[in-house]
Amino acid sequence: MIGGELPDEWDLEDFSEKQAEALVRYFLPRAFRRHVPDSRLQEALEAIRGHSGRDLVAILKFELKAVLLSPEFLYRGLLMPVKSGSRQAVDSYELAERLSYFLWEDRPDDELMALAKKGSLLSPEVIRVQVERMLESPSARSLSESFGVQWLGIANLDALITNPIAHHSLRTQPVLFLNYLFTENRPVMELIDSKTTFINTGVSGFYGDDRSRMKLHPTPKGIERQTTPFERFTLEKASWRGGILTMPGILTMNRGPIQRGTWLLRRVLGERLGEPPADIPPVKPAPRGEKLTFRERFERHRSDVSCARCHEKIDPIGFSLDGYDTNGRFIKRDGKKGGSLGSPIDTSGKLPSGETFADYAGLKSIFMNSQRGRIVRNAVERTLSYALCRKITWSDRPTVDQITEKIVERNGTWKDLFTEIVMSSSFRETIIEKQEKE
Repeated sequence: MIGGELPDEWDLEDFSEKQAEALVRYFLPRAFRRHVPDSRLQEALEAIRGHSGRDLVAILKFELKAVLLSPEFLYRGLLMPVKSGSRQAVDSYELAERLSYFLWEDRPDDELMALAKKGSLLSPEVIRVQVERMLESPSARSLSESFGVQWLGIANLDALITNPIAHHSLRTQPVLFLNYLFTENRPVMELIDSKTTFINTGVSGFYGDDRSRMKLHPTPKGIERQTTPFERFTLEKASWRGGILTMPGILTMNRGPIQRGTWLLRRVLGERLGEPPADIPPVKPAPRGEKLTFRERFERHRSDVSCARCHEKIDPIGFSLDGYDTNGRFIKRDGKKGGSLGSPIDTSGKLPSGETFADYAGLKSIFMNSQRGRIVRNAVERTLSYALCRKITWSDRPTVDQITEKIVERNGTWKDLFTEIVMSSSFRETIIEKQEKE
């Protein structure tokens, strides 16, 4: 970085102009994320000429701070050559930036920069190879930790769960599952139905007899509770689990059928729901002498025509998950976890499309078949919006349509989806607004 290894007895007084120049030439291309012409380098180098030691260090700090405060560092794309008022392909450096911040949430590494400098990154074959390489990198974990958490609202658990051990388990499990889907070339629809999950002692109690196959992690003497490592796990008996929707953390952060139905419609099916009126009264208790379930009481509550339009979409989906309590545990009957006492829970429903189901397993089957297109389209829109760092606009609709069709027809994987997005015109082109003359 500064022209070689420093000797053991090196001091700031020994800092030379040659070392400062090496640091500037190393730092600027990485800060601006592209090749920096000599004219720009000379501006920074001119200030350090004729200085050395601590004086040189102070001047160099000022110059580097100026770079870190510049619009070219803080904003992407400002150094790309543009034609005002036209749609144009981004250059290779901007493409490297978009690719890197999308998949790694970080600046391009040396390999991407070298390919951008040669211009070969613009080749579709090279891009495909780079997507595969980048998804194999540990840096791709950012897709689940950033994109996945934002998309599904997993951070809502932070305010709900105060116990640090429970919080770690409930929040980490869905992130690990998403990382598995995103980086191991798994089908997009495995988000909904999967035999693979990740379990540690903090969530093992939610998986019935399957927990007996877990690796044991004895608690050290003097420790009451501890976090334990997660292991990849194949479900065998816990048929009530599988996929993201029935993970304990997801169910815990959406407590009750209305929250669960609303979350699933918005986050998974891509339904645009309006906000509820501010003056909705609470659900009334059952009249004296009548034994009514919450679902039966809610049926009376939602008789208002203005509410019924949204609730006919929300309620069937939400009540299908009523077989899980507020903490995400599977229950067969009211009042007992997996027991035989209490009243059977009504988890049946009918979608606006006319399709009916008896429980969540039946609803999941509908999701995997007739609703597959909606779920894939929402996944495409969410991913494309994240990749572009902006909302989807009408000009992106052809891209969304094309990618959705390919993924649905081929039972495409997340790697297919990421690659299609990176290859799309929305990702590889930009529109420069025409500048008005003053």
